[in-house]
Amino acid sequence: VQLQASGGGLVQAGGSLRLSCAASGLTVSRYTVGWFRLVPGKEREFVAAIRFNSHTYYSDSVSGRFAISRDVAANTVDLQMNSLKPEDTAVYYCAAGSPILSALRQNSVYRNWGQGTQVTVSS
Repeated sequence: VQLQASGGGLVQAGGSLRLSCAASGLTVSRYTVGWFRLVPGKEREFVAAIRFNSHTYYSDSVSGRFAISRDVAANTVDLQMNSLKPEDTAVYYCAAGSPILSALRQNSVYRNWGQGTQVTVSS
């Protein structure tokens, strides 16, 4: 199983980026795929997830600005990030697993992780 995250970069505050998580060795529509982010000195933080039934979940800090979606044909899960803020600066990781609903915000329940992509938002 391999997850490949891409699409990070440098953007000004208020701008947009689209991250993509390409999966091989598993079918994204059969799992929960989540996006997490990590800032040095902090714990890895839940950002968004999409479950096998297409239901989506967001952290309070990104709700209304970010949108997670899935392309079954391409076997990818994307994260559209709009109205970016400097505090969104982090390394973003995608992960796949089968957590129960109450646990999907916990990074420890995801079995497979991508390598991370850097997002930097300048003020």
